[in-house]
Order: sequence, then C-alpha cells, then structure tokens
Amino acid sequence: MTTPPDGSNALRRRGRPRTSSAPDAVIPSGVDSVERALTILEAFNGGVPSLSLADLAGRTGLYPSTILRIATSLDRFGYLHRGKGGQFRLGPAVLRLGLHYRNAFDLADYVRPALDRVVERTGETSTFFVREGDRRVCLYRRESPRTLRYHIDEGAILPLDRGAGGHVLLAFTGGASPALEEVRTRRIAASVGERDPEIAAIAAPVFGRDDGFLGALGISGPRARFEGVALDALIATLAAEAKALSRALGC
Repeated sequence: MTTPPDGSNALRRRGRPRTSSAPDAVIPSGVDSVERALTILEAFNGGVPSLSLADLAGRTGLYPSTILRIATSLDRFGYLHRGKGGQFRLGPAVLRLGLHYRNAFDLADYVRPALDRVVERTGETSTFFVREGDRRVCLYRRESPRTLRYHIDEGAILPLDRGAGGHVLLAFTGGASPALEEVRTRRIAASVGERDPEIAAIAAPVFGRDDGFLGALGISGPRARFEGVALDALIATLAAEAKALSRALGC
C-alpha cells in the first residue's frame, strides 16, 4: 500500500546481513525468513498492480538477491508472480486467503444491505471496519454515487489512531482515554481531516450476539458536506443504521 514509514529502520534492515561478516546469501530460518516474505507482499499495499525488482528493493529495504530467492518460494505457492517483463505482481493465493478471511466473519448478508441503505440516505461512501492487531481493515464498503466522493478499496488497511472508524474500534476493544470514553458513551465518533485534510468521517459501533462488539459502521466524504445541520443529520442516520444492524445480528 505504501512505503515503510519514515524512521522505520528495523524494517529497512530486514534482509541485510546481521554483521558485516554474515553474507546475504544465507537466509535465516524461522521468523526472519517469514517476515522478509511478508515484507515483500506488504510492498504492494496501496493498490499498486506491479513492481520492479528495484521498486521492491526500495520499498522493503531488502537486497535484490534476497528478494529473488524469496520470490521463488512465493511464486511456487501462488503468492507472487513475475511476468516476462520482469515486473512482479501478487498471485491468486493472496485473493483466495482474502476471501477466506472475509467469509469467516459471515457478515456480508447483513452488512452489505446496511451499507446500501446508508449510502441511499446520506449520499456518502459507507464502510464497515474491523480491527486486526494494531490496524483496521475495511471489510466491506459501498461507494457514494456522487462525482466528488471518498474512495476506499475493500481490504484496505488503515491506522487505528486516526479516523472515526479507528476511534470506534479502539474505544470498544480496550482503548483508554477521555476521548475514547466519550465515544463509548455517545456510541459515535467523528473526525475531520485526521488522515486527509479534505475528508471527514463518522462511525458508530456494531454489536452482535451477547452484545459482542463486531466492528465500526461509518461514512466518509468531503469535509464541506459534514458541517452544521448536515453533520447532525448524518450522525442521526448512521446511529440509527448501526442500531438496526446490531439488532439484526442478534444484539
């Protein structure tokens, strides 16, 4: 999706010799090798369709020789493919795992109709996020029909500490701060320009059986459309849909 964050020296050292006497030709077994392979796959974050060997080296901090050796195994198992032009792209195994991941939640039959209703009532892009470790994943989304709109892909990974959806996920998965306590009390979160200065968002929690927290239902769009009376109307609509979805899921 993106290049490693600035200052991520640990990431950029992966694939480098541990000392000047340790040749790059020796690939460590166990966790180090797995992390290097995952680092290569993560380099495609952001929707980039293909990358050259030089691009991969720049994004991962790995030596080209290391990338080529690991790419052989990834290609064998269908996670990476190198075309005739030398460009690398993700293989079909990545999609297969992604579909298994999404199907494991068994939410689509309930969430997608809710997203449709939210878009029809608000005109803004609607999303459903779940927490994965220290990040959040857009499990489902329905885009706004408007020409000027917020776009996000299903499967996109975003930070937890920015954006309304992240605030809701943190608030209902153990986060502790006065701001998160307010989100838990109001069961709504709003953000303006936290990830993108031109975008605003609102999110509400969704619960399932035994009142278990499932994820964050949200809407996002140009910040000019999330102001004043319009904001109040958007919050009321989203809160009502989140409650309706929670009831449908057994809350």
